[in-house]
Amino acid sequence: MQTETKYFTPEEAVKTLPLVKKIVSDILSDASQIRTISSALASNIENNTEIIHLSENIKGYLLELEEVGCYFKDWNFQLGLVDFPSIIDDREVLLCWRSDEESIQFYHGVNEGYVGRKLIPEGYFKK
Repeated sequence: MQTETKYFTPEEAVKTLPLVKKIVSDILSDASQIRTISSALASNIENNTEIIHLSENIKGYLLELEEVGCYFKDWNFQLGLVDFPSIIDDREVLLCWRSDEESIQFYHGVNEGYVGRKLIPEGYFKK
């Protein structure tokens, strides 16, 4: 079932950050635990019950982010990148936040990705 895209203003996206930060922290923590367990086990990691449990947790966290309306984009599970659909200058873009950033300050085009990040124009935040 295709759901309608929720578009965030920069202010709306910033208001979700306390929840998003908590979810991303949980994702990165569980991914780190998986890496630690995997490196300790030379083989048979796919049947390890702890790894299976942590992987299921991560899937649930990713669904939570999608319910908020944003998307986790860091498949190495290192930076905690999250994109929020938005409209800037009458075009569809993605507001881009990294887990080591205090707030949402950047965006990029839908096809540009992280390397195309630009500062959100000041006028998009209420004074």
